[in-house]
Amino acid sequence: MRTYDIAAVGECLIDFLNITGDAPGRIILQGNPGGAPANVLASASKLGLKTAFIGKVGKDAFGSFLVGALERCGIDVKGMIRSAEPTTLAIVSVDGSGERSFAFYRTGTADVSLSIQDVPLAIICDSSVFHFGSVSMTSEPSRSATLFAAAEAAKAGAKISFDPNLRPALWNSLEEAKQQMHAGLSLSDYVKVNEEELLFMTGMSDIPAAAEHLFSTYDLQFLAVTRSENGSACFTRDRRCVHPGYRVNCVDSTGAGDAFWGAALYRIIKTGADPAALTQRELEELASYANASGALTATRTGAIPAIPDDCEIRSFLRVNEHEKR
Repeated sequence: MRTYDIAAVGECLIDFLNITGDAPGRIILQGNPGGAPANVLASASKLGLKTAFIGKVGKDAFGSFLVGALERCGIDVKGMIRSAEPTTLAIVSVDGSGERSFAFYRTGTADVSLSIQDVPLAIICDSSVFHFGSVSMTSEPSRSATLFAAAEAAKAGAKISFDPNLRPALWNSLEEAKQQMHAGLSLSDYVKVNEEELLFMTGMSDIPAAAEHLFSTYDLQFLAVTRSENGSACFTRDRRCVHPGYRVNCVDSTGAGDAFWGAALYRIIKTGADPAALTQRELEELASYANASGALTATRTGAIPAIPDDCEIRSFLRVNEHEKR
């Protein structure tokens, strides 16, 4: 029995959302804890899983805020290093439909300074699932540290979860991004992508064909393709499920995909079996539950503060199933 259900490595940062509204001549920013791997753990932890975060934040007020935010979610932060470099910041702009864009303040910051020597192997080897994304692979030394951690987790028998999480502005080139994403895929068992990322990695706009390509190229066990307001498509090697998602008033989509993925991993872990053993009904229930988690997150501002717990998800599903009848 391993101590942690999921450990993750990568960025933990402050998402600053512009909430200026009708304040002329002023910019008012609301700071929320975020960072894709941290968001996934927050989702899983709020659902009752034991989780651990590995990464770096600064010895500044932002770093202290982030450590406290993760602890309040129940995430183990023994693998979080306080660094002399400043904490990474992101400015989030949200359009009228709730979709967001990012501007990162990340040169010389703490998260990109994570090195192989910083990686706590004891935590990694004591985790059932290890999760990482591509943002920590955009530069060194965090790129080498991330790939090293994933490889060591695989050697220790953990299932490897990967989110390519394309942020073009953070890469030297899109070709480099594609190369590194494929390096991540080569280590992975469970993968979550959105439609844009799937097209970027495969060159295919047809989702089932692109999924088949990834399954034939890599040793994947489970693939989820998130489709924003159109729900998701989930695949194992033998089954597929297309879920239409839920119509909600989207306020801020930041963290919605991560909440989806944390909930999906929760359902996979709770089955106690490889995804290949999921029945069609179990796969459909997983998609419904994960879509509900993502949809609820989009109805609130921020990432980690917006992510729902199990009671909220189940209540949401009961209401939506009742309305269908």
